[in-house]
Amino acid sequence: MYAFDPLVPRPIDKPMEVPTGELDDEQLVALDEGKIFVGPTDVAERRQWRESLARWRADARARLAFDAAAYDRPEAAWAATCFTVAQVWLWDELFYSFEERRFTPERFLDDARARFGGLDAVVLWHAYPIIGLDDRNQWDYYRDVSGIAELVQRLHDLGVRVFVDYNPWDTGTRRGDDDLTELAALVRDLGADGVFLDTLKKAEPELVARLEAARPGIVLEGESKLPVERIADHSTSWAQFFADSPVPGVLRAHWFERRHMQHHIRRWHRDHSEELQSAWLNGVGMMVWEVVFGVWVGWNRRDAATMKRMLTVQRAASEFLLEGVWTPLADLDPAAEAAGVYASAWTLGPVTLWTLVNRAATDYHGPALPPDALALTPNPGQAGSRPGLRPTGGAVLVPARGVAAALTVAADAAVPAWAEAVAADLASQPVESDASFPHRLARRVVPRPRFGVPPAGSIVVPSGDHVLTVRHRARETGMYQGAPYVDEWKPLVPRLHDARTLQREAHLVAPVAVAPTEVTNAQFAAFLADTGWRPGDGHRLLAHWVDGAPTPEQADQPVTFIGLDDARAYCEWAGGRLPTEDEWQLAAQSPAFRRGAPEVWNWTESEHSDGRTRFVMLKGGSRYRAEGSDWYVEGGLHAPDYAVKYLIPGLGLDRGATVGFRIAFDGRQAR
Repeated sequence: MYAFDPLVPRPIDKPMEVPTGELDDEQLVALDEGKIFVGPTDVAERRQWRESLARWRADARARLAFDAAAYDRPEAAWAATCFTVAQVWLWDELFYSFEERRFTPERFLDDARARFGGLDAVVLWHAYPIIGLDDRNQWDYYRDVSGIAELVQRLHDLGVRVFVDYNPWDTGTRRGDDDLTELAALVRDLGADGVFLDTLKKAEPELVARLEAARPGIVLEGESKLPVERIADHSTSWAQFFADSPVPGVLRAHWFERRHMQHHIRRWHRDHSEELQSAWLNGVGMMVWEVVFGVWVGWNRRDAATMKRMLTVQRAASEFLLEGVWTPLADLDPAAEAAGVYASAWTLGPVTLWTLVNRAATDYHGPALPPDALALTPNPGQAGSRPGLRPTGGAVLVPARGVAAALTVAADAAVPAWAEAVAADLASQPVESDASFPHRLARRVVPRPRFGVPPAGSIVVPSGDHVLTVRHRARETGMYQGAPYVDEWKPLVPRLHDARTLQREAHLVAPVAVAPTEVTNAQFAAFLADTGWRPGDGHRLLAHWVDGAPTPEQADQPVTFIGLDDARAYCEWAGGRLPTEDEWQLAAQSPAFRRGAPEVWNWTESEHSDGRTRFVMLKGGSRYRAEGSDWYVEGGLHAPDYAVKYLIPGLGLDRGATVGFRIAFDGRQAR
């Protein structure tokens, strides 16, 4: 029995009530702790509610002696209009080609442009969830990537800002300089524009100062609720695990400082309409995260199309969102609000931009705005047939669970120069209603049968049906298929990192002989001498050898610093193949099955891909264990039924000190 309901927001996630009337000091300070301020259901209370919000902002700014110098830095001005940021697994198959062994950021960005309207920034996520398999630290996982600085420059050339991520929990791997020195040097050397603070709400002042010295204008983005006193030196923050009120509320950090950009995200959710609506009404951005640490959590067509329409307006009208007078829960026709339609008004001089949302599951087309309003988003029934900015007569169309935009312009004022082009662009964008989840299945790469001569003492796994119980730890990677935490708010212990089991049914059409021990360094050296084989990318290959050969002490140890393809090449030369994870486990039940010393994880022929992520199952465990954090890959020795899902990195980074392999041979089916 869990102590919490993972499908329901925790108290800390829920929006905060805002008292109205005269607020005392205690009430004002209490509002500092909000994530979102509750939107009142009673229209009559809204004027006083807005007054209370204004009083809190003025009081908090004075009480904390708010200094906006960080927002005045020219180098960091981009952050205020960074409306889309994508979390990118560095080895996402849309971002990196395993076949060509090169990064393909253009392909990734083209996809984002077509579906979402483009990206303003990316976060290059690199180490978690594979860190801890050996002693490489988070800095190694950046610096050891061939061409990483050139990749950052390519993204800059494509008009995209780049964040790196900082994992403060990485304390149990190889130690180099202190984190402040390492992170500052990485930011400087890569030319990164910002830092995502994994698991941290805020950076300590010394870290802020070191990063600013290394890269003036560096932008810091804390995860989840940023303390109000640190809005001064963090230009951005995740709006993660933020539950809104039924009547949409106001984001506390963005209300405090309009230039503070927040990115809404619910990483496991398949419906993003609520985050999109909150972002639209608050004038902030969204985080796109479709490959969540190796698990596909793709956006549906409706929500992607909604964000594309939002971005079209936000980018053109950013001046209104940053400098206009913001009226949250602006007055609408009662019929609109009764139908679940709400709006923010952004007034700059004689022009007001209206951003509207529809909380309901059905389209709203009816009275909402002043009669002289001009529709930016398509408005069926509007006068004339030409697409573009057209009069509404006050009636607007707001799609189900969607958004709309309009302008009102004073009689003696000009329509903004961007408005006609934006309206025409929006008219060409389809309004999608398909909110179904775009499933992806991870497909197994099926090995070719190999009928070589097994070594003496090989373990024969008989043909037929086998039922296996597999143990694993619940990590954010999931296991074979699907998101492990569908629509959960924040997986917590015991839901996260708890021990799990699954049942697998394996059918072997013929017997399989599995070698009793791993391939040794001496055996791999013989393979190289016989074939002269060299991989397409030799980075880290046999990095533990001395002058291209194993030392005498290494000769009989399991060979490591070989990747999955290196192991396959050896097996083919020997007339065999890697065992599947099921064959490995079945063979390991035999008394003849032995582990070399030192013990290492074993590659298995279990490569899967869903078109975005490649992974394999590692078996056996190793002597190495990274201590100090549950976020590491679990180390130590494990029973044969234990498996770890390992996301395959490219450019030789799959070669490490703790993974070896053994061979399997297919038997011929009896006639």
